[in-house]
Amino acid sequence: MPQQPSTDWCEQIAPDEAERYARYAQQFTEMQLRKSAKYGNGRGLHRKQILGLPAKLEVLSGLPEYAQAGLFAQVGEYDVLVRLSNGGSDVRSDKVPDIRGFSFKVLGVKGASALGSETSAQDFLLINREVFGMKGSDDFASLVAAVEKGPSGLLKHFIRKHGLFGGFRTLKGLQGSMSKPFYGFAAHTFFSSAPIACGRYAVRVRLQPDASNGVPAASLDDWAADVLSRLEKSALAYSLQVQFFVNEKQTPIEDGEVNWEESVAPYITVARLTLPRLSDWSAEREAIQHRIEQGLFDPWCALVEHRPLGDIMRARKVVYYESQKNRNAAA
Repeated sequence: MPQQPSTDWCEQIAPDEAERYARYAQQFTEMQLRKSAKYGNGRGLHRKQILGLPAKLEVLSGLPEYAQAGLFAQVGEYDVLVRLSNGGSDVRSDKVPDIRGFSFKVLGVKGASALGSETSAQDFLLINREVFGMKGSDDFASLVAAVEKGPSGLLKHFIRKHGLFGGFRTLKGLQGSMSKPFYGFAAHTFFSSAPIACGRYAVRVRLQPDASNGVPAASLDDWAADVLSRLEKSALAYSLQVQFFVNEKQTPIEDGEVNWEESVAPYITVARLTLPRLSDWSAEREAIQHRIEQGLFDPWCALVEHRPLGDIMRARKVVYYESQKNRNAAA
């Protein structure tokens, strides 16, 4: 049964986090520099920008009191920049199975920043996986290091962690997860996978495509072309939704392996995101691509009311900052 949102959440900060996060940042920096030597200056992960787009976000009226915080405190319309990406550290064909990223930056926001001082933007970083899939940042950092070493390195990593038979089972499960169908950026649902604050509450975020965006795409080797062909005909629309923490067992803040089941914590729609028809911005297309590729998308570029929560998000604060410095990202 659905349960009421609760403010009885808390973060559990380990005493060695600063040391671990600095080590992760160094690990990711070394990987980023190796990949940049191969492909040119770029991000450590989500290196391949599939498409950059302008958009509009409309915050809706009539939201429940507990949802009216930060960006969602009042009705309004904002300009948005969207970055669609493949999740890997390599630049590969869109045919290759990968995590897909749908990040967007809401512009014209005013308020106290999650990092201190003030912010003029609110970023949301979403992927096509509802669950992060790993308990915490240490699991993720060690997995990324193993992936870079290729299939044999990945198998060795899982055998060390889970034993011989458990290692093979885990590898098979990962391969199955990566091979799940992707229906395209116009028709797939995207998730934050990790929580953020919503005022006094904690939430996960989901971006749900409208049926009017068209039927799911088959496997393609050019996801940008799929989006652009749809935008030649009409705008694309999405519902921005949030799902509230209800209790530590069913909606944990620190454990990225546990899914927040919708039957327990339903999503509610708080805003509408619209990608305009291509004809409305085609003259600026090249400039928009460049601005978005050079810019930053960071969950910590956020209002204090939407501060990222949990170990995975706290690690991203340190790692993303170093990555942005390494590639001289534009604010």
